Amino acid sequence: MSNKFTDACKSFFDSVKSKFTSKSSEKAVGGEALAIEGGNTFFDKVKAFFKPKRSLDKTKARAGYFFVLPFLLGIVLIYLPILFDSIWYSFTVSTKGASVWDESLGQYVQTQVTTFVGFDNYVQAFSDQDFYAKLLSSLQQILFQVPAIVIFSLFIAVVLNQKMLGRAVFRAIFFVPVIISTGVMEIVNLNDSLQSGAGEGIDDGTGGQGGSEIISMLDVQALFANMKIGTELVTYVVGLVNDIYSIINYSGVQMLIFLAGLQSISPSIYEACQIEGATGWETFWKVTFPMISPMILVNAIYTVIDAFTRTNNPAMNYASNQAYHNPIPGVGVAMSWIYFLLVALIIAVVGAIASSFVFYQRRD
Repeated sequence: MSNKFTDACKSFFDSVKSKFTSKSSEKAVGGEALAIEGGNTFFDKVKAFFKPKRSLDKTKARAGYFFVLPFLLGIVLIYLPILFDSIWYSFTVSTKGASVWDESLGQYVQTQVTTFVGFDNYVQAFSDQDFYAKLLSSLQQILFQVPAIVIFSLFIAVVLNQKMLGRAVFRAIFFVPVIISTGVMEIVNLNDSLQSGAGEGIDDGTGGQGGSEIISMLDVQALFANMKIGTELVTYVVGLVNDIYSIINYSGVQMLIFLAGLQSISPSIYEACQIEGATGWETFWKVTFPMISPMILVNAIYTVIDAFTRTNNPAMNYASNQAYHNPIPGVGVAMSWIYFLLVALIIAVVGAIASSFVFYQRRD
């Protein structure tokens, strides 16, 4: 009896073992026999299940982190300490302390005493009427220039995207002002050296000096006389035309971004529009404009940031002068943070408005 029981248990364990282990098996694939070498298939499956799988997306992400790593290290090690010091300075006041003998220099050195004052610097910044005037001037300048720059760069990008002779040369011509307007030329424009050497200008017959103006109010009013257009729009058009030099200078980068977006649109879409009999006007508003709407969002945010950080921005210059030349530098630092928060708020508003009509094409 015991031998039968032993044989039954042995045969049972052999059958269980044969299920998890096999020396070889064959599988027909397309009529051909494919040999699969035996082994512990159960444990191989468990090991493969718990083994981390590296997908292509994860591999690309790791490569991206590798290239961004120097930038992240620069932010953490260099930028963030300066940022925290700036926040601390905006809540403090530095005064002169006692003179201390410095053995390394061999002379007395004036010490600085830092006192925490809370929000007093911010209260003083908000009570500065000149700072308010500079902020309003900056906002007015941005309100006028940002739409004009985005629309002008989109128009030029659409024109330069057409097939024509010398297209690359024209693209370079419209981007040259971006290079020229940096460095020395920016300082020259900032100091207004060109206009200072122009003398008295040209008499345009209106009693003013019209040497720096392309058109005058009288010209636009005469053009719009029968259109029942208000004086505010006339003033806006005159300001844009007379400021065309700055608009072209600040439109080069936006033009390249729009060109990249236009060239990413599949030509087959335009061919389908032509087959359906769509006009150029309909094709632009039904196809081109929705397809480049993400670029409009990017350019709008970029233009706002660029306008707020220019060297000729009155609010930024005023806050910088207060930080370096005011007896209480903490007030200037507080003005800079107020200016920063205002810029962040405007960018959020512009991004929310532009995001409402952005169209993202599905790639799948």
